[in-house]
Amino acid sequence: MTPRPGPTPKAAAALAAVAVTLPLCLTGAAPAAAEPVTGQCTFPAENYPGRPWALQRVLLDELWEQSEGKGVKVAVIDTGVDIKHPQLRDAVDASSGGNFLPAEVDGEPLERGSAKGTDDQVGHGTKVAGIIAARRSDETGFAGLAPEATVIPIKHNDAEGHGKVDEMVKAIDHARQAGAQVINISQDTGSPVDSTPQLKGAVDRALAADIVVVASAGNEGLGGESKNSYPAAYEGVLAVAASDRNGERAPFSQSGDFVDVAAPGVDMVSTVPGGGHCADNGTSFSAPYVAGVAALLRAKHPDWKQEQVVAQIESTAERTVADRDRLVGWGVVDPVRALTEDDRPTSSPAPGGGLAGAEPPEPAPLTLGETPDERDARLGSYVALAAAATVAALTGTAIALRDARRRRRAVTRPGSSAT
Repeated sequence: MTPRPGPTPKAAAALAAVAVTLPLCLTGAAPAAAEPVTGQCTFPAENYPGRPWALQRVLLDELWEQSEGKGVKVAVIDTGVDIKHPQLRDAVDASSGGNFLPAEVDGEPLERGSAKGTDDQVGHGTKVAGIIAARRSDETGFAGLAPEATVIPIKHNDAEGHGKVDEMVKAIDHARQAGAQVINISQDTGSPVDSTPQLKGAVDRALAADIVVVASAGNEGLGGESKNSYPAAYEGVLAVAASDRNGERAPFSQSGDFVDVAAPGVDMVSTVPGGGHCADNGTSFSAPYVAGVAALLRAKHPDWKQEQVVAQIESTAERTVADRDRLVGWGVVDPVRALTEDDRPTSSPAPGGGLAGAEPPEPAPLTLGETPDERDARLGSYVALAAAATVAALTGTAIALRDARRRRRAVTRPGSSAT
């Protein structure tokens, strides 16, 4: 296969400014970037030789003994997914994909690419898809958390941020109709507070269809401002913040009461168009980490409802406080714990929820007093013990006196000597 060239100069310039959580550009505002990543990614790129830190924190063998996500369909609503990447070629269901970029902008035709969303000029959607379901390869230590899941590629945005709310609605409805069991949305609206009834309606339809909806919380956290981000802030959506290598909120990660969990979002290595890997930062790459865990749970527990999958992820997250907080929600997602502490489904993210555990032992009856028979038996035992002790003492004394007399007679008898 002829290697695909890197981005055009126009696309490269756009990539330098594109947000790691892409906006819907309701207001036409420029995307806000998260922390910068050292080095510029051009693709195709070199293969990442080792295992990225976000995967090193997981016992992958133990995780994949429980589930690999086989049979679960995860819709990636993003900038498209490049199916030329070797680790994604068998992971993408191209026939179910879709393209919801507008046909034109301000009267000018827009280059939309593949009608099935199977190309990606930006690289963002290909990275998101890789974190979820990239196949294992001898060429790299990187793989998706759910390496047997299937990605439904849905293009909705591009390097210039031409994605609109109306098209997002169509994209979510398409994912639902295509049979997605998990939807990943690593984007938010340009408005930090307002949403539209149409967008909420599309999310509600997906939730009612028993789909786990995962969305990135946003990257406007450097100023400390707390605000809602949509669709992440909708009730029922699993809103994901970004954590760093220390398990703390990444500085850029948006905070708020709507945040449900956090996941690694710093120096996130993943697949890029044409082949190879690059690193990037942002809640855009935290969300697919959680979507991958959701796919694993859906494969292992096909009878669990979407709200039970969400509660399981929240209940087993690593946290330093018992309750949730506005920075990392219920804590940093723990994939192994989510897949192993799953004896029964839970509907609440309370600490310890969803764990069956052992039955507690039957407590011994508490006796507040003793019966007359018990008292007589106790006193009788005391008398018996005292009598035995007295007999033993008298017997010992008699033996000692006898031995003393024998020694005196032996000493006073003529011709005897003491020994």
